[in-house]
Amino acid sequence: MKDKRILYVSSEVVPYLPETEISSMSFEAPKMVNKQGGQIRIFMPRYGNINERRHQLHEVIRLSGINLVINDLDMPLIIKVASIPKERIQVYFIDNEEYFKRKATLTDEDGKLFNDNDERAIFFAKGVIETVKKLNWSPDIIHVNGWLASLLPLYLKEFYKNEPLFTESKIVTSVYNQTFEGTLDKNMINKVKFDNIDDDKIKGLEKPTYNNLMKIAIDNSDALIKGSNELPKELSEYLDASEKPVLDYFPIEDFADHFTEFYTTRVLE
Repeated sequence: MKDKRILYVSSEVVPYLPETEISSMSFEAPKMVNKQGGQIRIFMPRYGNINERRHQLHEVIRLSGINLVINDLDMPLIIKVASIPKERIQVYFIDNEEYFKRKATLTDEDGKLFNDNDERAIFFAKGVIETVKKLNWSPDIIHVNGWLASLLPLYLKEFYKNEPLFTESKIVTSVYNQTFEGTLDKNMINKVKFDNIDDDKIKGLEKPTYNNLMKIAIDNSDALIKGSNELPKELSEYLDASEKPVLDYFPIEDFADHFTEFYTTRVLE
């Protein structure tokens, strides 16, 4: 992986949030590529329950200050950055007062999904892409983890399809068994349509369930990874039918060689 550029986009990353399959892999995979001499960037949302003082987050003024249009509203984009101790790995945080100030991640204290999670997902996808454009950093691979990041492949392939920085980038999505009950906002499809994305690309958003969000990510990715040993049957069958390179699940203590081979021989071939 020497000198390869990999952009990791994740809904959660250790040590900023508790350990889960997603947060752990979103740390271990970049760490592996870093050790192999690759160049990495990690992006995640700056949820309000991340302790900015303890983790030494600070705003990057030159990257902040643009507005993203979400469903016809201007939403200011704030970029913060921190370094993972001992690893020499920088993490970029996508922030906005309206979407990410609350002291929680995706659900309230009763476990109920936030009503604006759909808009947070759109904002996160656009925010990552706009920031990478400002950095003028063209990734060889863009690796997506977690459903809040699941719109990134769609936006790259549709909304930003004429952006030269990403012409050669390959999109990899890891699919996990981290589902949610019910659906996101019923009006989500219209908010995505506002960005002039074709109806036939987002039919699944008529009912924005976890499975349908991940299917749209699968449709717009170049390669896929099974991030959990067991996946929802519907998604497992969809992956198998995708005719795209798919890496089977490997536990975190055994993934490194398999990821490296997959990246180099199946994704970048």
